[in-house]
Amino acid sequence: MKIASIVGTRPNFIKAAALIEEIKKHSIDHLLIHTGQHYDKEMSRLFFDELGIPKPDINLGVGSGSYGEQIGNITIKLEKVLIKEKPDLVIVVGDVNSTFAGALITKQLGIKVAHVEAGLRSFDLTMPEEINRILTDRISNFLFTTEKSGNENLKKEGINEKKVFFVGNVMIDTLIKHREKAEKSKILSKLKLNKSRYAVLTLHRPSNVDKKDNLEKTLYILEKIQEKIKIIFPMHPRTMKNISLFQLNKKIKNMKNLVLTEPLGYLDFLCLMSNSKLVLTDSGGIQEETTVLGIPCITLRDNTERPITMEQGTNMLVSTDKNEVIDKSLKIISNQIKIKGKIPELWDGNAAKRIVDIIRKNFD
Repeated sequence: MKIASIVGTRPNFIKAAALIEEIKKHSIDHLLIHTGQHYDKEMSRLFFDELGIPKPDINLGVGSGSYGEQIGNITIKLEKVLIKEKPDLVIVVGDVNSTFAGALITKQLGIKVAHVEAGLRSFDLTMPEEINRILTDRISNFLFTTEKSGNENLKKEGINEKKVFFVGNVMIDTLIKHREKAEKSKILSKLKLNKSRYAVLTLHRPSNVDKKDNLEKTLYILEKIQEKIKIIFPMHPRTMKNISLFQLNKKIKNMKNLVLTEPLGYLDFLCLMSNSKLVLTDSGGIQEETTVLGIPCITLRDNTERPITMEQGTNMLVSTDKNEVIDKSLKIISNQIKIKGKIPELWDGNAAKRIVDIIRKNFD
């Protein structure tokens, strides 16, 4: 049996790490294909090293570009690889451009597709990720879900239930494996931080950073929160570019309690989140990670495709109303709001094993 796994972005690396480790335990010929969608070579190398992911067998090197450019470049380059390598199954993870492009050309070539993290829905078609999720699920042969809402969404969309498997969360497999190692990170001393005395921010979604008004609104929120607590902000290149483009650098510099850093490696960032008082984010995966870590999370969006993180976890979907975000954040900081979550079903570190067992059973 021959399996190809496709990765392209840092969240992909985190999700694929546990899967690749599990696949390697069996007599399976495995091919790792990196599309190069995230093109920071040094950061990619750091993630691969930290997570113990083998060097990619093939790097398509597509780099940055518009949605159409990335989808087009990946499909053109990947088609040649798949025709040559002839895998029995291609695994795609998450909801990025590499996910959909990989699934699309694989299906066109008559090769089976497995989608890890299937069925998640924000019901917001202005999000490129939502379109990628829906289209990938529609053409996949194996749909591996992280939470029961995924199964329900797929059923409503008419997906054959025999193709859907509730297996848990591979991103949490990776977190559980590396949590102890992450605690040895020196990031807190490097940034002169005390446990539970700072907040963490991530911000990268187009809806938050590509429009000046929305970015200014977020900076207003930060301005008020940083008056009460230090905020650590590993800045995404997209966000950095737009802050300069909209001439908002002065606002950033005037916030004395806002600490900007380069994008961080997996272990440093996991340590930073684990010891924080609060995380503010527009990322999907971080909503899941904070739920397992027991850290309050405020999602800077109007929707989430991960409802389990609100129903059972520590995530609060406050909306993008600036006053409400500030109010909830300050109440968490002052302990007026205490969030007690629980770890969702099957988020136990064994999702990758379940996935590989199901694949092997169906190919025996």
